[in-house]
Amino acid sequence: MTHPFRLNNPLHLAAVGFGSGLIKPAPGTWGTLAAAVIYLLLLSRLPLPLFWALVLASCVMGVYLCGKTASDIGVHDHGSIVWDEFAGYWLTITLATLLAGQHLHLYWQLGAFVLFRLFDIAKPWPIGWLDRKLHGGLGIMLDDLLAALYAGGLLCLAMLAYQHWLLSDSRVLF
Repeated sequence: MTHPFRLNNPLHLAAVGFGSGLIKPAPGTWGTLAAAVIYLLLLSRLPLPLFWALVLASCVMGVYLCGKTASDIGVHDHGSIVWDEFAGYWLTITLATLLAGQHLHLYWQLGAFVLFRLFDIAKPWPIGWLDRKLHGGLGIMLDDLLAALYAGGLLCLAMLAYQHWLLSDSRVLF
């Protein structure tokens, strides 16, 4: 398989999601799946404040990482660049952990995955508009971060509805 990325370059390697973005078809979905596995195996074990700080850093760093990689290969937002999916999925999870006050059970993680992919693919307004208008690293990252805000907001509403539905139940809600 030929691709324009130099995988010995740490920026390129991270930008393609450590190789997950090179899987066809649907590299964005594979990238999000890799981000979900990293969350499940590593990030969910961190104290929430450290997790939140790492997610913020991944979003800020992603602007440079994605922009530089896209510039290096001469293609804006190449489909295999999936760091934006990593940051977007983790931001979706972050919003839900802010509401829950703890890391999420697996079923909420699955909900975050599905909702983030739906919003990232559908690109409702203004996500699609921004995706077409903004270029560089900010353009690559911003549409996914907005998709994460939509997905995280909807996930939080679902969590609140679930909590309300089980209000009289004494089980752990999140």
